[in-house]
Amino acid sequence: MSAVAKILVTDDEPAIRRLLGTALTRAGYRIIEAGSARETLAAIQIDKPDAVLLDLGLPDRDGLELVPLIKGAGAAVLIISARDATDQKVAALDLGADDYVTKPFDTEEVLARVRTALRHRLSAETQVPIVRVGDVEIDLAARLVRRAGEEVHLTPKEFGFLAELAKHPGRVVTHPQLLRSVWGPGYEKDVEYLRVAARGVRKKLEDGLVEQSIIRNEPGVGYRLSSR
Repeated sequence: MSAVAKILVTDDEPAIRRLLGTALTRAGYRIIEAGSARETLAAIQIDKPDAVLLDLGLPDRDGLELVPLIKGAGAAVLIISARDATDQKVAALDLGADDYVTKPFDTEEVLARVRTALRHRLSAETQVPIVRVGDVEIDLAARLVRRAGEEVHLTPKEFGFLAELAKHPGRVVTHPQLLRSVWGPGYEKDVEYLRVAARGVRKKLEDGLVEQSIIRNEPGVGYRLSSR
């Protein structure tokens, strides 16, 4: 990743592009703009952005179709869309989107999500096997979890659940993704398994305070590992 991250802002509304572009420029990023799917794909090939803020309602193509193409080019994808239905969020995340923000949005929240997505991209590139959240350390290679230096015993399913989130820190991992990865094909609708695993992990790694939670629930969509 370059020293100054390049962000492609794709939206067919010039006012939205200006708003996001101004906020991102002030935050120190280099900005590229696109108003259509065609312009987006051209920018991906020519400018090779580190992340793309992608609107789904493009004039020439549904934005969802672009998600795997952008991910295939190595960029992080943050959906910024007026579509707020759960099935749309799940579809985007299942296709590989790193995050999903609905319009109207707060620019500071978008900036925070961009920082998280870029950190995750860098972590994936360097293949760091240890993920740290607060005083919790998740060693993916050794399959060990420590809190404040002390090893914490998790059941195989609890560790699998936590490890899958740790592979995508700060990013929402959908219910179907988690269930397929940890429990296997055919379990995609057994969301109660996730609730049980989440409760078990929280009980062992948290102090019972919401603000200290390392696992964040996205109702109806999935879970994410806190980036704190």
